[in-house]
Amino acid sequence: MGRGKLRIYLGAAPGVGKTYAMLSEAHRRVERGSDVVVGFVEHHGRPRTETMLAGLAQVERRTLEHRGVPFTEMDVDAVLARRPGTVLVDELAHTNVPGSRNPKRWQDVEELLRAGIDVVTTVNIQHLESLGDVVESITGVRQRETVPDEVVRRADQIELVDMSPQALRRRMAHGNIYRSDKVDAALSNYFRPGNLTALRELALLWVADRADEYLREYRGQHGIRSTWQARERIVVGLTGGPEGRTLIRRAARLAEKGAGGEVLAVYVAGSDGLTAASPKELAVQRTLVEDLGGTFHHVIGDAVPEALLEFARGVNATQIVLGSSRRRPWQYMFGPGVGMTVARDSGPDLDVHIVTHEGVAKGRNLPVAGLTRLGRTRILAGWVVGVGLPTGLALLLTHIDGDLGLANDVLLFLALTVAAALLGGLVPALASAALCSLLLNWFFTPPVHRLTISDPKNILAIGIFFAVGVSVASVVDLAARRTHQAARLRAESEILSFLAGSVLRGEATLDALLERVRETFAMDSVALLERAGEVEPWEPAGSVGPAPVGRPEDADVDMPIGENMALALSGRVLPAEDRRVLGAFAAQAAVVLDRQRLVDEAARSRELAEGNRIRTALLAAVSHDLRTPLAGIKASVSSLRSDDVEWSEEDRAALLEGIEEGADRLDHLVGNLLDMSRLQTGTVTPLIREIDLDEVVPMALGGVPEGSVGLDVPETLPMVAVDPGLLERAVANVVENAVKYSPEGQRVQVSASVLGERVEVRVVDRGPGVPDEAKERIFEPFQRYGDAPRGAGVGLGLAVARGFVEAMGGTLHTEDTPGGGLTMVLTLRAVHSDRTAVREKAGRP
Repeated sequence: MGRGKLRIYLGAAPGVGKTYAMLSEAHRRVERGSDVVVGFVEHHGRPRTETMLAGLAQVERRTLEHRGVPFTEMDVDAVLARRPGTVLVDELAHTNVPGSRNPKRWQDVEELLRAGIDVVTTVNIQHLESLGDVVESITGVRQRETVPDEVVRRADQIELVDMSPQALRRRMAHGNIYRSDKVDAALSNYFRPGNLTALRELALLWVADRADEYLREYRGQHGIRSTWQARERIVVGLTGGPEGRTLIRRAARLAEKGAGGEVLAVYVAGSDGLTAASPKELAVQRTLVEDLGGTFHHVIGDAVPEALLEFARGVNATQIVLGSSRRRPWQYMFGPGVGMTVARDSGPDLDVHIVTHEGVAKGRNLPVAGLTRLGRTRILAGWVVGVGLPTGLALLLTHIDGDLGLANDVLLFLALTVAAALLGGLVPALASAALCSLLLNWFFTPPVHRLTISDPKNILAIGIFFAVGVSVASVVDLAARRTHQAARLRAESEILSFLAGSVLRGEATLDALLERVRETFAMDSVALLERAGEVEPWEPAGSVGPAPVGRPEDADVDMPIGENMALALSGRVLPAEDRRVLGAFAAQAAVVLDRQRLVDEAARSRELAEGNRIRTALLAAVSHDLRTPLAGIKASVSSLRSDDVEWSEEDRAALLEGIEEGADRLDHLVGNLLDMSRLQTGTVTPLIREIDLDEVVPMALGGVPEGSVGLDVPETLPMVAVDPGLLERAVANVVENAVKYSPEGQRVQVSASVLGERVEVRVVDRGPGVPDEAKERIFEPFQRYGDAPRGAGVGLGLAVARGFVEAMGGTLHTEDTPGGGLTMVLTLRAVHSDRTAVREKAGRP
C-alpha cells in the first residue's frame, strides 16, 4: 500500500481563506468522481464557509469530555474504517483533547497518510515550529500550538492562500472572520497592519524557499546543468586576497536590486596555487558575507575556473562576481587567468562581473599560479622548445661561418634541454636530450652526416651531455611533483582545519557536514548509511542531494566507517589521493551522528529526570500537604457524628468552619496541581482580550484577609491584552504568597504603572526576602523557600503564576524591596487605544 498524498493550504493569518480554498478543492474533486469526506472542518460561524460544507460527506466526530466539558475531535478510527480517497482535515497544528488517539492533529494526519489516504489540510505560517520566536517578536504572542517544519516540508503540494493586510482587515471589520464583539480587539492587536505585513512576508519567503527546494530536486533528477534564472543567485569567487571584501560588498549590492537575491561566496582550494591564502583574511571574509546575509562555501578543484563554474551551475546561479587579476603583464604569458577563462566558458546563462580593486596588476606576492603545476600549455611549450628549437639551432649553426667548437655547441643544446625540462617536465626533456644527442652526432662530430663517432672524447662529451639533460629533467620533474603535492596537502589541511574548527565550535550538524562533503568533492548526493548487523539492511542516518543511494555498493565512492557504517557518494569517481580527506570527513560524520544521538538521549534523560522529580515531589505533597487538611476535615466530621458529646451551637459552628477551611485548602491545592499539569502539557490556551487592570486585580484579592493588602491601580492606565481569568489566578497566587511571608501588621502593597509599551504590576512585601541565588528557584514547581512550616501549599503557586503570565506574552520576575522584603513584578503588554470608546462599548462610565 502506497503512502497517501498531502496537500497543504498555507496562510499568513486567520481569515485569509484557507478553509474556503480547501472546501473548493474538495468540490472540484467530487465533480471529478473522487471519494472525498470531511474528517474535521471548523467553519467558526462564517456563513460562506458553512455553505461550502453542503454536499460533502462528513465523518461523524468523536465526542470527548474534559473537565466536565464536552469537546469534539476527528474520529481517526472512523476515517480509517471508511477508507475514502481523500479526507479534509482543518487546522493541522491543533492540539487534541486529552484522551484522543494522538496528542496532535498532525499525528492523526500522518496516520491517515500511512494508510494510503490522501489528506488536504490547512495551517498558518505562525504555527511552524521553527518560526515560533520570530512570530513572538512580531506579534508579542507565543504560539502554543505548533507543527514540526518537516511535516509541512514533506507535503506533496503546498499552496499559499494570500491576501493583502488591507483586504484582510476589511474582512475583519465587516465581521467575516470574528464576531462583532471581538473585532475591535483583534484589529488593534494581532491584526495590526504591521503584524500582518510581517507575517505575510514570512509566508511568502517560506514558500519561495520550498519552491527552490523543489527546483533543485527536479534539476538534479533530470540532470539539468544549465542555469534557470528563477531568482538572482550571485556567486563571488574569492582567492583569499584583500580584494575579497570589495567583491562581497559589490555582490551584496547586486543582490539587493533583485527580489530574493542570494549571495554565495566561494573559496576554491585547488592544486594550482590559489590555496596560498591567508586563513585570517578568509575568516574575515566569511564573517562579512554571513553578516550581509550570504553563505560561505569552501570547495576543492583541480582548476579554479572549472570548479567555480561547476559550483555556480550546481546552485543555479545567475551571476558570478570576480576581481580583476592581480597578475603583472608579463605573467599573462602563462595563461589568460581565472577571470578571463570564467568569462569565456560561462556561456549565455551566466553573467560575469569583473570588479576592479586596488590590487589590480600589482602582483600576487606569491609564485605564479601557473608555475606550480605543469598544465597543458606548459607541456606544449616544453615540446616546442625541446624538439623544435634544437632542429632550428642545428640548421642555424651549420650555415654560419666559423666553427664554435663542439664544447660550445654542446652548451647551446644543453641550454635548450634545460629549458624544455623547466617548461614541460620529464618527457619533453628526455625527448630533447635524445634529439640533441643525435643532432650533435650528425652535424658536429666527425665524421659529419653519419651516426658514427671517430674520436672517443666526443663520445664521452655527448654521453655526459645526455646524462646532464636527463638529470636536470628528473630534478625539475621531481620539484614540480613535490610542489603539486605540497599545494594539494595545503588545500587538504585548510579543508580539515575548517572542518575541525566548525565541529569544535559545535556548528556542524550532520546535514551540514554531509552538504560540505558534497560541495567539497563536487558530488550529486551524499548519504551516511548504517545497519544493525552484517545481515541487516542498510538504513540512511542522513543524506543530502537528489536521489541518494541506499547501499554502499550502489555508490560511485564509498568510505567504510567500521563494519556497520559507510559514507556513500554519487556523482563521479574520486582519485585515490582524495580518499584521505574523505576518510576524515567520514570519521567526523560518525562522531557528529554519535554526538547528536547523545544530545537527544541527554535531553530525554533530563525530561525523565524532571518527570521523576516532579512525581517524587507530588508524592511528598500528597502524603503530607494534602493529608493535613484531610485529617482536619476527618476529625471535625467524626466529632460532629459522635453521640458521646453534646456540642453547643458555637462548637458546631467552629467545627463546620474548620471543615470549610480544610475544603478550601484542598480546593486551592488541587487547583494548583491541575494548573501545573496544564502548563507542563502545553494545553493552556489564553483567550486574549483588552481589559482594564482595575477590573481584574481587585477580584484577585478575595483569598487574603481583609486589610492585609493595599491597592493602588490608577484608572488612567492603558488597557492590557490578557486573558482575564489567567491574570486573576496569577495575581492571586502572587499576592497570597506575599501575604503568607509578610510580618504581622505589615500590609502587602499592590500597585500598577505604565512603562513604554508595557504595564507593570508590582506586589511588594516586607518579609524576609530571598537571596539572589534562590530567586529563580522559587518559580520551579514544588519549591518553597526555606521549607517554611507556615506554608499551606505544595510550592506550586509561583510556578503556576509565571506559567500563566508567560502564556499571555508577559513576564514575572523578582526584585529586592528597598529596606527589606521581596517585590514581584508582572509585566504585561499595554494596548494604547481610545479608552473612552472602549469604555462606552463595554457600558462603563
